Amino acid sequence: SVNKLEMGEHTGTHVDALNHMSRANKGQSIDTMPLSLFYTEGVCLDFSHKQLRELIEPEEIENACLKAGIEIKQGDTVLIYTDHYRKTYGGENWYKGPGLSADATRWLGNKGVAAFGVETMAPGVSGVSNKEVHRICGALGFTHYENLINLHQLIGRGRFRFIGLPLKIRGGTGSPVRAVAVFEN
Repeated sequence: SVNKLEMGEHTGTHVDALNHMSRANKGQSIDTMPLSLFYTEGVCLDFSHKQLRELIEPEEIENACLKAGIEIKQGDTVLIYTDHYRKTYGGENWYKGPGLSADATRWLGNKGVAAFGVETMAPGVSGVSNKEVHRICGALGFTHYENLINLHQLIGRGRFRFIGLPLKIRGGTGSPVRAVAVFEN
């Protein structure tokens, strides 16, 4: 038995390649990105209080870390829990999710993270910060995951191993992933 599978690279839970971020990243496709970017330590921060189309700023990330007793380390994947998926998926507000500001994205990039991940269909707020968030990720050489689910299960549990391996799509601008958090302790 065999099935045929047809879908876009940015379908469902997926990771963006650097060549998706801007023309300046031409040639940095998903198949050229090191696997170490997709197999990291991870943390999940609680932003479930954020409203539709609201930006997340650097100070708020710092405060969320303090509140959770978590330090963002170089090479981490930082997951941003907003509860947007459970609140709005399939409804008229699904496309109006909160997201990172350009400043917050730059802040994460300067911390040396491998990636960040969101529950929404875009890492920034569409029409406000989303294009700039993508451009900054490309310029600083890190990526992001979109359409993650079940992040509520990670809140308050500390650090974990994050695995979100992409398919090796030659020239790909992204890839669907099966993202998992593994608690090793």
